[in-house]
Amino acid sequence: MISFVTTNHPTLFANALPMNTSWKFALTLAVFTATWMPLSPPAHSAEPETLQLWTDEELGSTPADDTEVLHDRGERNAWVTDILRPTLTVYHADPDKHSGTSIVICPGGGYGGLAIDKEGHVVAEWFAEQGVTAGVLKYRCGGGAHKHPIPMGDARQAVKLMRDHADEWKLKTDQVGIMGFSAGGHLASTIATDPQTGVNFAALIYPVISLDKAVTHGGSKKNLLGESPSDELVHQMSRDEQVTSSTCPTFLVHAGDDKAVPVENSLRYYSACIKHGVPAEMHLFPTGGHGFGMFRGDRPVDQWTNQLKAWLQLNELLD
Repeated sequence: MISFVTTNHPTLFANALPMNTSWKFALTLAVFTATWMPLSPPAHSAEPETLQLWTDEELGSTPADDTEVLHDRGERNAWVTDILRPTLTVYHADPDKHSGTSIVICPGGGYGGLAIDKEGHVVAEWFAEQGVTAGVLKYRCGGGAHKHPIPMGDARQAVKLMRDHADEWKLKTDQVGIMGFSAGGHLASTIATDPQTGVNFAALIYPVISLDKAVTHGGSKKNLLGESPSDELVHQMSRDEQVTSSTCPTFLVHAGDDKAVPVENSLRYYSACIKHGVPAEMHLFPTGGHGFGMFRGDRPVDQWTNQLKAWLQLNELLD
């Protein structure tokens, strides 16, 4: 059943009941708040640790091949390019709130580079404060030798590493999620709709979803698929077209005035979830543009993590 409720709050979302119960969709306007209960902590330091995704032999490269560049764009707004050695930097959950839930975060950057701070490390710090173990994925991109399926392979490996360390980090293997921003949202949606990886939940923030030229972000499409991809490849990598009834529950955020990645991308993914009976929640803000990440201001769009926090609790991913 779909119901419509009008308030003066500018957040539009579709709300689903927890994934382990019967549920129905409702389209409404609201604000959620959440409180958290501490659980038994893991025996780990709060300091992040960085894991290499692949060995030198697996990469087929040597230390001399490392040409990574970190571009300084202001405080906590670094940009990374020329990544040859992908990593997962893991921020362990606050010991007083440790939930056993974990998530891999894919920063955006048009598949040309990565906004590694505002869509990566800052996000992971926030998750750790909530009791979620979060890994920032520094994946290979930039086109050329790093076109599809290289980013997807790195993301799959990151999820595998999180599960491989489940016992050590006291994680629940059925509570592993994927998250992404912009082109990183496309990568996250690729994993969310990939049966081989099998993540348990997803959060997509102003994501590129469709590679249909009418709605896609052209730079992301070119860097991922090259100049002239086949129609079949475009269909395959338009992830709204890959949603099935087994796709994981998903949380989406987008701004209606996003000029870089049209809101139609999130709408298509949400519609596909509805069509296939996948629990989903979508928040649409009238303003906010593109790339707002985790920089918190006083605009309604800057408070999107409040809704994410409530959704995680609703779906029993946090207590």
